[in-house]
Amino acid sequence: MITPIFTPFEQKTQAAFTALMWSLSRPGQIQTLLDITVTYPDNFTAIGDTLLDLETSFYTPDTALDHALSRTTARPEQPRRAAYHFYPTFDETQFDALAQAAIGTMLYPDQAATIILSAKLDQGLQLELTGPGIQAKADIRVGGLPEQIWTLREQKRRYPLGWDMFLVDDNHVIGLPRTTHIAVRSR
Repeated sequence: MITPIFTPFEQKTQAAFTALMWSLSRPGQIQTLLDITVTYPDNFTAIGDTLLDLETSFYTPDTALDHALSRTTARPEQPRRAAYHFYPTFDETQFDALAQAAIGTMLYPDQAATIILSAKLDQGLQLELTGPGIQAKADIRVGGLPEQIWTLREQKRRYPLGWDMFLVDDNHVIGLPRTTHIAVRSR
């Protein structure tokens, strides 16, 4: 069997893609993005290089990240039209933009936005996850995000409609596919 030889850039994006894929396959389990910050200034840029290309669009309120993601040839868009939303910091002022993120349609559920948020994993609110990829239930702790974000996500989630989400903490990520039901259990 012949194994392709990847460039350093391809190795980093392949490692990030693998971590993102496993995080959605195993909701609630922390995956490691490896040490991709050696090549990138932050993991949001690395995730952008992994997911974005000429045929996609993105939204971010962060000016520096907007500039970095524009290098991928993806189009910056308004929140309601962007395929990917990047929030390296999130506060109440950004709820309007997040609420506009596409949830797809019954005919085209794949047109839903993917949300990438900075969070503090293993601290903060206790969330109970249920759904495909989770045996019975999983409990996680997520801090650094307003509690209302979970209410908004559940209001927007009507399978097959809803957002896939990635919670990024340094070089760790948790995936929350739209199939995952999230209930806030404690503060």
